[in-house]
Amino acid sequence: MSKTMSNQAKDQSVVVRENLSRERVLRAAIAVADRDGIESLSMRKLGLELDVKAMSLYNYISNKEELLDAMCDFIVSLFDSPDINIHWKESLRRSSLSAQKILWKHPWACGLSMSRPNIGGASLMYAETTMGVLRRAGFSTQLTHHALHALDNHLYGSTLQEIGFKLGMESFGPEVAAIYMQQRLEKFPYASEIILEATHDHEIEYAFVLDLILDGLERVRDEKL
Repeated sequence: MSKTMSNQAKDQSVVVRENLSRERVLRAAIAVADRDGIESLSMRKLGLELDVKAMSLYNYISNKEELLDAMCDFIVSLFDSPDINIHWKESLRRSSLSAQKILWKHPWACGLSMSRPNIGGASLMYAETTMGVLRRAGFSTQLTHHALHALDNHLYGSTLQEIGFKLGMESFGPEVAAIYMQQRLEKFPYASEIILEATHDHEIEYAFVLDLILDGLERVRDEKL
């Protein structure tokens, strides 16, 4: 009986190895980062996640640095690409909102992407398509350059700030966070008004500023035509 179970385990191990692929390795690495944090990720832990020896992973990923770069690029591949067949503002609005939602689902990805110097194929294609939408809409090369930076800065900067604030508040715990906020409310009346009376929703706030950027880009483009 034990021999049969041992053979079955070996067979399952062979199946796992045969089903390995670069995409499966990346998805597993992302799952580990989502669950345990990017700092916890190692080739050994990734091997345990996939039920294979860490050495097996080197057939698909050369080292951890390549793994981190590939993870960032894979996240970008999940963004909705800008659509050249619809109005440029709606196209960029949809793609940017999609990107923000993906980054929010993977809180580690925003900061990691900003710290990685290597740009992958999916990231290059996303930028290329965005620039193509702008150029087709009559933006100059210089204004397209400015627009791309404005959109990227909003995507990564605002998302990183929101995620950082959320995680910071969560690290306090609800009781300590309540005391912290109460102390601030007593000293800063205008901040108190905003905190107590305004609606706080990261998706609404992201879209609000995104629309300001798109409207501003349209105005600047039209002034230069």
